[in-house]
Amino acid sequence: MRIFRHFDDVPPGLRGAVVAIGNFDGVHRGHRALIAEAKMQAEARRSPLAVLSFEPHPQEYFRQLREVGGLTPAGPDCFRLTPLRAKARLLADLGVDALFALTFDGEMARRSPQDFVLNVLVAGLGISGAVVGHDFEFGQKRAGNLATLAYMGEMEGFSVTAFDTVTASGDEKISSTLIRRLLKDARPEEAARLLGHFWAIEARVEHGDARGRTMGFPTANMHLGHCLAPAFGVYAVRVNILEGDRAVSRHDGVANFGVRPMYQVEVPLMETHLFDFDGDLYSKYLSVELIRYIRPEAKFPDLAALIAQIGADAARAREILAKTA
Repeated sequence: MRIFRHFDDVPPGLRGAVVAIGNFDGVHRGHRALIAEAKMQAEARRSPLAVLSFEPHPQEYFRQLREVGGLTPAGPDCFRLTPLRAKARLLADLGVDALFALTFDGEMARRSPQDFVLNVLVAGLGISGAVVGHDFEFGQKRAGNLATLAYMGEMEGFSVTAFDTVTASGDEKISSTLIRRLLKDARPEEAARLLGHFWAIEARVEHGDARGRTMGFPTANMHLGHCLAPAFGVYAVRVNILEGDRAVSRHDGVANFGVRPMYQVEVPLMETHLFDFDGDLYSKYLSVELIRYIRPEAKFPDLAALIAQIGADAARAREILAKTA
C-alpha cells in the first residue's frame, strides 16, 4: 500500500479509484465493512481501492485551537485509537492500494464542501466513486452532507454510496467512541469484539530504570505518545516486534500500564515483560495487544510482596493466553 500526504500529483495508476472516506480511528468492524463495500466496487470496475483520511485527526486540530484560545484546559486530548503508523498497517491488511492521509490544517478546515469535492476529490484524486457513512459531513463547519456529496457526484461523474451503520449485539452502534469507553473501563476483550482485532499500544522501547531486570522480570518500557490511555493496571498481552511496516516476531507476555504506585512516574508508562524472550529491545517498535485485564495497579508493603505478585500475574497471563487464539 502506498501512503500519500497530499492530493496533487497522484500517479496515473491510482486515479479513478473507489475511495472510502472517513477518519477510521481504530479500523473497527464498521470501518472494515465500509471498506469492504468500496473494495467490492473497485474490483467490479477494475479500479484501485483507496482510503482518504486526515492527519492530525480533525478533533485534535480543533482542540489545539481551543487550547491556544484559552477555551479548554491545556494538555493533550489523548483519544486516538490508532496513530497513522498503526492505521496504515491495518488498512494494508484489508487490501487497500493507497492511503491518502491528508494534512488537516487551517487551509483544509476552511475548504467549502464544493471546494473539497472539485479540488480534492475530482481534480486531485480523480475518483470514480466514494463510499461514506450515512451520517457523513464534510467541508467548513461541516456544511456538506451526504446529499451534497451525492448531488456533486452526479454532476462530476463519480458514484456515491452511503453505507449503513454496523451494530453489535442489540442495536448499539459500533463506534470508536464506544470502543474508547470499553478500554477506559478495563474491558479490552469487549473492545476487541467490536474492533475485529485486539487493540494495541504501539511505540518505541525506551531506556528505563532497570528495576524489572533486578526483580527477575525485565520489561520493555514505552510511553504512549498522543493516543488513548486505557485503564491503569495489569494485562495479559501479545507483543509484535516491528520492523518497518511488518511484525517480525510475536510473543506472549504480561504488562503493567500506569504510574507504578511503589516507584511513581509522572507520565503513565507501559512496562511489558515478554515470556521466554532473551534479546535487546531498546529502540525497537513494539505493538502490545491488550488481551485481558488482570487487576488494577496496587501498592505493596515491600519488594518481596511486589515480586510475588508479579509472578502471580505472569502465571495468570500465561493461563489466559493459553486459552486465547
